Amino acid sequence: MPAKKKKSGKKGKKGKKSGKAKTPTVIDGISTEEMSKEQLEEHIVRLREELDREREERNYFQLERDKVNTFWEITKRQLEEKKAELRNKDREMEDAEERHQIEIKVYKQKVKHLLYEHQNNISELKAEGAVSLKLAQDDHRGEELDLRKDKRALKVSLKEQELSHEEIIKNLKRKHDEEITELRSDFERQAKEIEAKYEKKMRTLRDELDLRRKTEIHEIEERKNGQINSLMKNHEKAFSDIKNYYNDITLNNLALINTLKEQVEEMKKKEERMEKQMAEISAKNKMLAEPLQKAQEEVEELKKELANYEKDKETLRMTKARLRLSEEDNKSLKWEHEVLEQRFEKTQDERDELYRKFVKAIHEVQQKSNFKNLLLEKKLGALADTLEKKEAQLNEVLSASNLDPTALTVVTRKLEDVLDSKNSAIKDLQYELARVCKAHNDLLRTYEAKLNQFGIPTEELGFKPLESTVGGQSLGQGPAGLVSAPS
Repeated sequence: MPAKKKKSGKKGKKGKKSGKAKTPTVIDGISTEEMSKEQLEEHIVRLREELDREREERNYFQLERDKVNTFWEITKRQLEEKKAELRNKDREMEDAEERHQIEIKVYKQKVKHLLYEHQNNISELKAEGAVSLKLAQDDHRGEELDLRKDKRALKVSLKEQELSHEEIIKNLKRKHDEEITELRSDFERQAKEIEAKYEKKMRTLRDELDLRRKTEIHEIEERKNGQINSLMKNHEKAFSDIKNYYNDITLNNLALINTLKEQVEEMKKKEERMEKQMAEISAKNKMLAEPLQKAQEEVEELKKELANYEKDKETLRMTKARLRLSEEDNKSLKWEHEVLEQRFEKTQDERDELYRKFVKAIHEVQQKSNFKNLLLEKKLGALADTLEKKEAQLNEVLSASNLDPTALTVVTRKLEDVLDSKNSAIKDLQYELARVCKAHNDLLRTYEAKLNQFGIPTEELGFKPLESTVGGQSLGQGPAGLVSAPS
């Protein structure tokens, strides 16, 4: 496209030259008649270069046109080939569709045969299931009758056992009530003793804490007084420095006044000489009097401001120093306050955690110890009852059978052996009971010591732990694991 435009432009130029032969052509604002030979030659060279460039562009576009034609022929040939392949594929698809329809018909026939066989099988299975269900129902009816008979027999036996158990439960409840009244009286007495003891401990602990608080307050007051004294010393030192500074200034001013007095005397002497000149200068002085007075007033004001500035500057420096010290003290006190608050929160959390653990452990120990005490007491009661029964039976047997002395000695020896074994079993049970009670009391003392260590009063527990006194005199003050077995 650009080559064509250039060619048409060139033809237009030639037409203009042929149509207007009489009128001179204008090149670069200059007519050809006014151009020199060198300019015409340069113009011819430019035209030749433009001609060569146009020829190259024409050759390039001819090549591009040939390439496009070849590409078009190749794509046209490929398009025809693809159309032929598409027609072949259409024929293959039609053949496959026909084969697929035939296969579908065959499979439909097979499915019909399978459905017929399936219906036959289902009918046979239903008949078999009905027969088996009838047999199973007959069996279940027989089993149900047997189970109902067993149920009636069990109900009768259960009723008899309930009647016998009710009598036993009444006796046990009566004994249990008597034991509870005795235990309650013992526990109330022990609770009163423990309460009196811990009230005494609490008073001593409160006195110690008050003394500690007073000593800490005294130390804080001493630190405060020391800081106040240091601030007063710094203030006095700064005041003495300012006082010395102003004394030096006053001495310098006195010396200056003396020198000025001497100069005044000299000036008086000169004044006599200068009176003549004063008459001449008086007129000028009258003119300069007012500006001079204003300048002097300004000088006085500036001197006053300078003196006030120095004073303010010194006081500002001292105030900044005091402010810096007070800020440092404030920061240190804030830091100490934050540290103390964190410690206080940490101790509160530890106190709450210990309190929860203590309450939980006390409940567990009380439950375990009560349960063990009841078991041991029941065992002891049962053994005592069996022992009395055996003694009564033995006495009856001995009185009923008139044995000779040798046989009687043998029987008594065997009886003594049995009694010794029973007594040893009773002592072992008593030892076990004493060890459990001792462990309970030691745990109570340990938690009381922890509470005193963390400053928790026992009144905040919500209950009063009871100290067991079963076998108390024979245990001693050692730990529960070191209770010696009775010999």
